Amino acid sequence: MNRPVLKRNTIEILSWNVNGIRAIHKKGFVKWVLNEKPDILCLQEIKAHAGQIPEDIKKMEGYYTYFASAERKGYSGVGVLTRHEPLDIKKGFGREKFDNEGRTLIMDYDNFTLLSMYFPNGGMSHARLEYKMDFYDAFLEYIIILKEQKKKLIICGDINTAHTEIDIARPKENENVSGFLPEERAWIDKLIACGFIDSYRVFHHEGGKYTWWDYKSRARQRNVGWRLDYFFITPNLRKNLKSAFIMSDVQGSDHCPIGIKIVI
Repeated sequence: MNRPVLKRNTIEILSWNVNGIRAIHKKGFVKWVLNEKPDILCLQEIKAHAGQIPEDIKKMEGYYTYFASAERKGYSGVGVLTRHEPLDIKKGFGREKFDNEGRTLIMDYDNFTLLSMYFPNGGMSHARLEYKMDFYDAFLEYIIILKEQKKKLIICGDINTAHTEIDIARPKENENVSGFLPEERAWIDKLIACGFIDSYRVFHHEGGKYTWWDYKSRARQRNVGWRLDYFFITPNLRKNLKSAFIMSDVQGSDHCPIGIKIVI
């Protein structure tokens, strides 16, 4: 297949933590993708090695598909389904400590670089919180270098932190919970201070819109949620950004998809 060149038009990029690609496959995932027809779909927490990914996802009609899996079985992992073949693909950002958990896919296109990310959850233990913060710092160092090279960056995925009080339904009750700790939120402050733009907040300034809800407490029905999923872009793409949205009506995972439309 010849590589389609991305022409100057509006493309839709979606991102979704599917909480298990085999589980979402059983819930009509392929039909949803073919109906939705995103130009690029980034997936997080696929929880599968290559041989475990259903064939009709790996060979999705009209898409090139790429996956990065964790060494540990049934854990982490990211994927990208794209209508446009990238110029180059990297799995990880050069730190073995982080790359062996399958949390990063970097796709270079003609007009931008896309980083599909699944950031660590720091809630399991103090050691995992330290790992998360180390990951945050190492990743920020990496993308600052790319930004200084004038790269046009689109960073998307499950950041695993709600940034401000309007990004979480119950901020006071969760101020000592990983995902809303001061040091985690301060890292997003630092990311923005370095020039990275929270695409959703360009268009939406209200609270009450979330991307993750706890299964056990049936929080989704009550919209007691957290905004954990983001698209960040570099300033050199701001004029190209046309919309950003949360697809809260899409079921199948404890997260919902998010997206942007961008002119390239």
